[in-house]
Amino acid sequence: MTAGAEPSSAAGAGGRDSRLGPLIITLFGLYARGERNWLSVASVIRLMADLGVEDQAVRSAVSRLKRRGMLRSERHEGAAGYAVADSALEVLAEGDIRIFERNRAAAGDGWLLVVFSVPESERDKRHALRTALTRLGFGTAAPGVWVAPGILGDETRRTLRRLGLTPYVDIFTGDHFAFGDLSAKVRAWWDLDELGALYADFLARYAPVRERVAAGPVTPREAFGIYLPMLTEWRRLPYRDPGLPLSLLPPGWGGESAGALFEELDGTLRAPARDHALAVIHTA
Repeated sequence: MTAGAEPSSAAGAGGRDSRLGPLIITLFGLYARGERNWLSVASVIRLMADLGVEDQAVRSAVSRLKRRGMLRSERHEGAAGYAVADSALEVLAEGDIRIFERNRAAAGDGWLLVVFSVPESERDKRHALRTALTRLGFGTAAPGVWVAPGILGDETRRTLRRLGLTPYVDIFTGDHFAFGDLSAKVRAWWDLDELGALYADFLARYAPVRERVAAGPVTPREAFGIYLPMLTEWRRLPYRDPGLPLSLLPPGWGGESAGALFEELDGTLRAPARDHALAVIHTA
């Protein structure tokens, strides 16, 4: 894989499937927030074209994001464009911490337990709770009992409060006191095989990109073509992996190697990718 091939392979595929919406959210998360939370229609189309995505596919994906309440239409100085909805801005701000800081629990950090009770007449709230806890990276210790590393306490409180779900929930902190092998239990509470496969796929996809970047200069446009799909691919993984202690994970856990690769490419590509994006945004 070369840097030049990455836009069509990653983003072009996104134009054909559900990855296009996440690509556009990544674009807004990276660049709209520093531009008065707004990007023009023309700049979005031009930047997505740099990733091999056609005009009509972009417009269709943006319409879906508007219907989902992620984006809203706004005009600035007569130009049509889009802003990130206020509720989505909160999610993006929370995601910055999870994605870029990569906090990992230690064995002494303890555990967070969430139990909830939702009346049958409010099944939509039960679904919302399960969705929120899954997205936070909680595992299921038993029916109705969700578990996560203790370091997620503040983020869990903020998320459940933001979603209006606190009346249905109790949160406890503590240690695993007894019985059984905790490593085996962690493997039962989380699908570590699936998560490990996702990390392996990220490594297989982007280790050759590291070699390409190390081999010689990458233009800002090339950097953008690599960075946006890479970040879109990566940003789901820290939510699947809640930062479990390494002592409880399989030896040679791929999450550490994948995280190091992401940090290296992020440090190399973020600035030139931003240079290209802002050049387009300010001239489109």
